[in-house]
Amino acid sequence: MEKLQHRQPLGFAPAFERFGQDQAHWLDDYALFHALKARYGGASYLQWPEELVRRTPAALDQARRDLASQVEQVRFAQFVLSRQGARLKAHARAKGVRLLGDLPFFVSPDSSDVWAHPELFLLDAEHRPRVVAGVPPDYFSAHGQRWGNPIYDWDALGARGYRWCIDRVRALLAHVDAIRLDHFRGFTAAWHIPAGAPTAQSGQWVPGPGADFFDAVQKALVGLPLLAEDLGIITPDVSALRDAFHLPGTRVLQFAFDGHADNPYLPDNYVPNTVVYTGTHDNSTTRGWYEDLPDAERRNLWRYVKRAGATSADASPALLRLAWSSVAALAIAPLQDVLNLGNDARMNQPGSADGNWRWRCTSEMLSASAFQLLRDLTHASARSGGMETPRTDASMAAAS
Repeated sequence: MEKLQHRQPLGFAPAFERFGQDQAHWLDDYALFHALKARYGGASYLQWPEELVRRTPAALDQARRDLASQVEQVRFAQFVLSRQGARLKAHARAKGVRLLGDLPFFVSPDSSDVWAHPELFLLDAEHRPRVVAGVPPDYFSAHGQRWGNPIYDWDALGARGYRWCIDRVRALLAHVDAIRLDHFRGFTAAWHIPAGAPTAQSGQWVPGPGADFFDAVQKALVGLPLLAEDLGIITPDVSALRDAFHLPGTRVLQFAFDGHADNPYLPDNYVPNTVVYTGTHDNSTTRGWYEDLPDAERRNLWRYVKRAGATSADASPALLRLAWSSVAALAIAPLQDVLNLGNDARMNQPGSADGNWRWRCTSEMLSASAFQLLRDLTHASARSGGMETPRTDASMAAAS
């Protein structure tokens, strides 16, 4: 309580108390989980004493008493983070900027979510996942991707009105204006991999909650400020679910130039209720992508944009122009593409657990001249308006 008492004269205490009461449904378990993680040297919660793994009331009460100071520090850190997030959102709105957040579909197997709510996941008697999440072989990996996340028990979640899921959405919306739903196809069906399988190849598709989930979210939030990340192996039922709730789908220009006129990633095939990316955090940077592109696809790109004799330095500006001039309601470019960087600035390599999310932008990179093309494109395409809602025919633009 020392840090809290230090701030009481500044008026933090009443707000902190309200925050604790309003967020108790997740905050208390989260704070105790992290205090226990520290006590046990960062070990997985499955390696804690059995009475804590199984959350026996006496063991939890004792842990709360023993770790009261550490628990309070975690609670206070979350309070400060929440305040800062709210201030950032308010500041952005005052500047005419809207924030788009990202909601992962799954959670970590070693998380307060699974520890506090094992009944909401497909676990065995030892609280270990019976099946884990991933995707079958696809564009990114010949063996598929074995993510290892526990998979939801949708029957248990549905019996509770999806309250746990809705709380996750509501918590993120406190800090952003709209949410990109990662792995949207998981709401239709998810790839269940036996927990002992070394790769994702032996999995199978198992139905998800479908429209029942979105009906519940829509009623709880009085709207659906959501975007669908509908990439990967997309079957007609996934597109039908997306369209039934008028959610914008996702298109990635780096996937567009295989030479087929009906390729859904070609701008000619977009509908307005779409979000277009040059590439996402899972892709190479556009400059790096072009350097690895087969000659035939390079020719398809320049034929499509009606240019000849271009170099890798021209690829990112070309895709930016395509995205911003398309009918897609929202156009997004990673900062690496705005800055026209190569593959040394790649953010993430899907299917690889190491070496990701290490690229950093320096202040020297953020010169006014670096954004001149983006500024010109935004004005030329009338994409200077703010993002009021994901479902809109108004032009919007973003760099992330």
